[in-house]
Amino acid sequence: MTFPARTALFERLSLKRLSLLWRILLSTSIAITALLALAAWLVGSYAIQTSEQNLENEARTNLQVSQSLWMTRAQTLASVSRIISSMSDVRAAFSTADQATIRDTAQELWSRVSSEDAVFLVLSPTGSVIASLGGDYGEGSMLPVSLDAAIRKFPGQASGFSRQGSKLLYIVLTPVYVQSGHGEALINILLAGFEVNQKFVETLKRSTRGGDFTFVSSGQVVASTVPVAHVTGLTSPPNAAGVQRLHVGKEEYLALRSRLDDIAGQPVGDLLVLRSIGAARRSLATLQRNAFVVWFVAILIGLGCTFMLARRIVEPVRRLDRAASEVARSNYDHRLAVDSEDELGRLAKTFNHMCESLQQARQELIRHERITTIGRLASSIVHDLRNPLAAIYGGAEMLIDGGLPPDQTTRLATAIYQASRRMQDMLQDLMNSSRGKAEPTELCRLQDLIDSAYELVAETAGSNKVSVELAVPEDIYLPLQPSRMRRVFLNLMSNAIEAMPAGGSLRVSVNGDKRDVLIKIEDTGTGIPKDVRSNLFQPFATAGKANGLGLGLALLRQTVLDHHGDVWLDDAYSPGARFWVKLPRVQPEIL
Repeated sequence: MTFPARTALFERLSLKRLSLLWRILLSTSIAITALLALAAWLVGSYAIQTSEQNLENEARTNLQVSQSLWMTRAQTLASVSRIISSMSDVRAAFSTADQATIRDTAQELWSRVSSEDAVFLVLSPTGSVIASLGGDYGEGSMLPVSLDAAIRKFPGQASGFSRQGSKLLYIVLTPVYVQSGHGEALINILLAGFEVNQKFVETLKRSTRGGDFTFVSSGQVVASTVPVAHVTGLTSPPNAAGVQRLHVGKEEYLALRSRLDDIAGQPVGDLLVLRSIGAARRSLATLQRNAFVVWFVAILIGLGCTFMLARRIVEPVRRLDRAASEVARSNYDHRLAVDSEDELGRLAKTFNHMCESLQQARQELIRHERITTIGRLASSIVHDLRNPLAAIYGGAEMLIDGGLPPDQTTRLATAIYQASRRMQDMLQDLMNSSRGKAEPTELCRLQDLIDSAYELVAETAGSNKVSVELAVPEDIYLPLQPSRMRRVFLNLMSNAIEAMPAGGSLRVSVNGDKRDVLIKIEDTGTGIPKDVRSNLFQPFATAGKANGLGLGLALLRQTVLDHHGDVWLDDAYSPGARFWVKLPRVQPEIL
């Protein structure tokens, strides 16, 4: 697409070309869409933030529940160990230092209170296994437990996590003392505990109803309720709140990490409480789909309501626009229906009042213009009749005085006759114009018509020392209304002579072609001012004549137009003035 074509397309799509209804609908739709989109984004962001916060809170709750579970189990083992260590027969059996006696006594007691997955060992003060009543630890082996930290807590109990090879245990160490000559002496240590294995984490998951757990030690997963082979990011550091994100296959989890300490308070691993983000996101996706449907329906409803409301608002504006068009066509009788009391209703009332005022003002203007026109027309008639009346008055006065030679008497009688005939023609033409009648056309010789017009101004031209040249061919015949066209040439020549009070020259020439005849009337007078030229042929336009009212040229041009010709001023001619009169050789409408 070319640049002008794109420019034209943009202009067609411009808001300036849209109707008011579509502007309201478009702006409202953009506003509703933007507001609902912003609301959806805020709700979505808040929902995601709230969902993640809820997941984190659930993870913390699951952590507390899991800690309570293993602490309850550890306290149970500690209570059992404390009871066993305080029994006199146990102390007596342990003081014999006979491993068989110690093993049999401990086994008899442990079998009454033990659980099937618990570990119970009898250790020597140096940490070697004397009796193994739970777990697969051989007698005489050394348990890799730092007893220094535990002994510092004796005679109380010491507890914590312990890494035994690939296993992770939670153990409780309880000392067994006997009386000696130097007071109580440590003879054995009871180790009770449980292994953190798959069964244990499954128990935690069932207890928390959906939470997942992963125990990590030395960078390796000890036990987990999620597929260990697909877990990534276990070694990544948590954020300030202890929360991190893990990926298990394609599923994403929110993980809350808690440190696992040994007896000495040193970290041996971590517990990760996992909550699935994918499930929450799927729920959010469902919520977003439902919100989108609601959003789309709300937009449709909003646009529909906006369209109907906008139509109710725009319809009075449309009626006002149509009414303004009627007024522009001068139909001042048009009125608007007032069907509301709001701003639009008041606007309709104001428009009706305006039409009434315009109608009254127009009627008053027409009445005043008619009166003014009648007055100006009467003044113009008086002006046009003054010259022939003066000729008649002067000639009649000379005839009354008597004593004139016969030839002068004949000349005065002829002048009186011509002046009276001229007055009669003018009055008849005025009556014909007022009644819409037209003078019949005759095939006239143009030279005779111009010569007869010149005869009426010849005396004035001579007194003003104006030389007149008439260059009119003898063989030009035109279908004309002779009296009206004679007045056209008479008016043009008399105006030219009047514009040369100190003398000058006037020339009338004719040329043309087979279709039209061009008559040129030019003088060497003062010319026509530029500020008058544009309105020269308008009624009542005058160039400063003492007794003129500006109707001569207007009537003159109308006469030429009635003959299907035209008349105009040559603006390029200077000094003086040059008028062109164009007349067709054939006028079928007049004929």
